[in-house]
Amino acid sequence: MRPAQGAGPDEEDALGVEGLFLSFGGVQALADVSFTVRPGSIAGIIGPNGAGKTSLLNCVAGFYRPQRGRIRLHGADVTRVPADRRPGLGLARTFQNIALFEGMTVLDNVKLGAHAHLTTNVFQALAYSPAARREERELREVVEREILDFLEIEHLRRRKVGSLAYGLRKRVELARALAMRPKLLLLDEPIAGMTEEETEDMARFILDIQEQRGVTIVLIEHDMGVVMDLCDRVVVLSFGEKIAEGSPAEVQANPDVIRAYLGRSR
Repeated sequence: MRPAQGAGPDEEDALGVEGLFLSFGGVQALADVSFTVRPGSIAGIIGPNGAGKTSLLNCVAGFYRPQRGRIRLHGADVTRVPADRRPGLGLARTFQNIALFEGMTVLDNVKLGAHAHLTTNVFQALAYSPAARREERELREVVEREILDFLEIEHLRRRKVGSLAYGLRKRVELARALAMRPKLLLLDEPIAGMTEEETEDMARFILDIQEQRGVTIVLIEHDMGVVMDLCDRVVVLSFGEKIAEGSPAEVQANPDVIRAYLGRSR
């Protein structure tokens, strides 16, 4: 297991989930789920279909509000902070189903991710004032230089997203999340549906985001090889409950995980 980057004993946890309960009508999606993620690490959340993984990410991102429990980002309680304010606190995410504007270019899709950090007001933007033009130009330069080039899609910046192959669209969505300048990045099945070559590329990018940019990452993924290779720590859910947590090796050897997730006994 790789050591977590930048995780000192006195640092606040990047993410703290405490006693989370979430239900929809009579269906319990999450039941007393608690865990922490250290700064600069990669944490994996695994479990069978319907285990509550995406519901958990939706609570962290603010799309769902849990009935009980707390969510902390770098020590601050954000349980009741609206979803549209969480990017300004350093949170970004990608989605299980790609959520891009297919009729827009790669560059324009990625630039949308930076809107939480723009300083021009609505009147300056509508009038396209000199300040708005300058900020737009600077934003484009930063996106092209620091994000599109980093993810090796700079040559596609003028292409419509809808014309791209699936693996490249997943990369564009990751680029948009990076444009939000996250401290904590949530990835919902970033590798699902990819070819072997695309999977290797995406795994490399995820590691580079952590190691070169110091971003803490929480990912949901069904590819156990990827989870075990990338993650410093793994949380396992089953029917909305946490049944295990530990290093990849510890989780792989846990009999409860083997029964619930892998479907066999030791």
